[in-house]
Amino acid sequence: MMITPIHRFRDIERKPEYLQPDKCVPPPSHSSLGKMWFIRDGCGIACAVVTWMLVFYADFVVLLVMLVPSRDYVYSVINGILFNTLAFLALASHFRAMLTDPGAVPKGNATKEFIESLQLKPGQVVYKCPKCCSIKPDRAHHCSVCKRCIRKMDHHCPWVNNCVGENNQKYFVLFTMYIALISLHALIMVGFHFLYCFEEDWTKCSSFSPPTTVILLILLCFEALLFLIFTSVMFGTQVHSICTDETGIEQLKKEERRWAKKTKWMNMKAVFGHPFSIAWLSPFATPDQGKADPYQYVV
Repeated sequence: MMITPIHRFRDIERKPEYLQPDKCVPPPSHSSLGKMWFIRDGCGIACAVVTWMLVFYADFVVLLVMLVPSRDYVYSVINGILFNTLAFLALASHFRAMLTDPGAVPKGNATKEFIESLQLKPGQVVYKCPKCCSIKPDRAHHCSVCKRCIRKMDHHCPWVNNCVGENNQKYFVLFTMYIALISLHALIMVGFHFLYCFEEDWTKCSSFSPPTTVILLILLCFEALLFLIFTSVMFGTQVHSICTDETGIEQLKKEERRWAKKTKWMNMKAVFGHPFSIAWLSPFATPDQGKADPYQYVV
């Protein structure tokens, strides 16, 4: 097997004494694996709470400042239903991205019994993570916040208080898409509301005083513009990463491709599910990604 620069960098992991299986604590029992996934990180929890508060603020301004006072009931009902539907899907996607195991490798599985179960042949190599004492599958990376090795880890996102990995990338992509959509929708409604208020008496176009109305709309406009740019860029980056089947970490480290190249359509189906349907846009539909191949640990 040709030794690549990456393999040379990790040559120490080839040595049997480096694995030290006797020093690893056995992985948790199956009963503990069914528990809800949640990262206890103060910064991440704060960011997640702020995310929900910003969405609720936007909903408050859209409903009580712009739509409820409007005399065009059809306009108010249509835009109210549309905005709240997108906001609900955004928060549901955020909830799933935050509480879904991104593809964590069991801690402490670098035991003698597990290594023997892989039935390694001469020349085959396995890598051990010295931080969480686990045998790392191919394309897995250790997250210092989650304190676990994550399969196909793209990055750790504090806004969802979780890593974006093999099992929750779909929900993260949907979260960025729906946030971008409600941000764009809010900006359009703010523009129409300002035009309407300039033509009418300001006291008639809002339930609040004119100064309060202007401040609330300006804050919403700033929030929507900021998150429209941020989430649109993130959405495009994630879609590109999925199509090229190369995670953000792999792009950053310029790691050599050691996995089979697939078509863009196959890569999309691997993340969102098969076949293409409305379920691709639903944060409640779980894509069938199959079980982890035990031989993906072997190089």
